[in-house]
Parts: sequence; C-alpha cells; structure tokens
Amino acid sequence: MSFDSILKFFLPKDRVFYTLFEEVATTLVQMGEIFKNAMNEEDLNKRDEMLRKLEEMEHKNDETTHQIFIELGSNFITPLDREDIHYLATSLDDIADYIWGAAKRIVNYQIDDKNNTIQAFAEIICKSIKAINTSIYGLRGMKNLRDITSSCVIVNSLENDADNLLDSAMLYLFSSNISAVELIKQKDIFQMLEVVTDKCEDAANVVESIIIKYA
Repeated sequence: MSFDSILKFFLPKDRVFYTLFEEVATTLVQMGEIFKNAMNEEDLNKRDEMLRKLEEMEHKNDETTHQIFIELGSNFITPLDREDIHYLATSLDDIADYIWGAAKRIVNYQIDDKNNTIQAFAEIICKSIKAINTSIYGLRGMKNLRDITSSCVIVNSLENDADNLLDSAMLYLFSSNISAVELIKQKDIFQMLEVVTDKCEDAANVVESIIIKYA
C-alpha cells in the first residue's frame, strides 16, 4: 500500500474529496507546464517526446477522477453537495482530456507552427490551469474567498484572450498560402486548444457556484 493510500485511509471521509481534487489540480499544473515547454522546444523530436508524456498524466487524472466517483458513491457525508462534487470532478477531467487530445494531434499532424499561435495558446492554458489550481486549493476551509474569486476571474479573462487569439489565428490561416490540408490540420488544433480554455472556464464557474453556495 502506497503512502498516499495510507494517508487517505486515515483522513476523515468527508475530507478525502479535497485531497483528491488537489491531486487532480496538481497534475493539471504539471500537464500545463509540460505542454508549454514542449511548444517552446525547437527540436520537433524532443517536442513530440515531451507531448507523449501527457498521455500517462491524463490516465493518472482519469484514475483519480474515478476514485472521486467511488468515494462519492460510498460516503454518506460529503463536504459539498454530491452534484457539485460530480460537476467539479468532470470539469477538471475534461481539461486533462482536451490537453492530451490537442497534444496527440500536434504529434500526429507533425505541426510546425510558424506563427507561434500554439505557443500563445500554451501560455494562456498554463496560466489558466495555475489559477484553477489556486481556486481548488482554496476550497479546503474556504478561508480566503477573495483569492478564490480572483483566480476564477483570471480564468474568465484568459478565456476571452483565447477567443481573441483564435479569431486572429483563423484570419491568418485563411489569408495565408498554406495548403488546404495544412490549413485543416492547424484549424483543428487551434480550435481544440481554445476548447481547453473553455473547459478551464467551466471549472472556474463550478468553483464560483460552490463558494456562493457555501461561503
């Protein structure tokens, strides 16, 4: 039995959810950093190797999310409404799924982003996830609601930045002389990266609804 398993065994059952959410949020931060660093790697082989590591981390988050659902089904006492726990777990899992989905496409399509659009998306995503992480860690005890709220506002603002970036990227693509195949591939990736920021905003919205309800 791992140390984490032993720790979870002795935790009050209504508090284990916070630990699991924090574990998911921490893994998301790691995924965001890897993705950003990979997008700044000029060696495409090294970049692809870094991106493939995200699959393992996405699976790790799947397992933790599954554990949240198991705890939800087996515990009578929960620190938040069951519906809120389910919504938050699902929204955080979606972020990991779409990051890995975007990374897989970049590897498979062998994208060479000459306009640095993917780098810009990676920066926004990384910042959004760090803000989500702050808000998730703030849920335990809800002692500093201002920090939680500020983090959610940051995520919403970054999502707007991602919308503007997508608009600019589309204008660039359709005014360029790249091939139709390359245009389709890049359009697909840019749109998926914007969805990652949408999923971050979804998670922030769930956190906001929780603090309104329980603060």
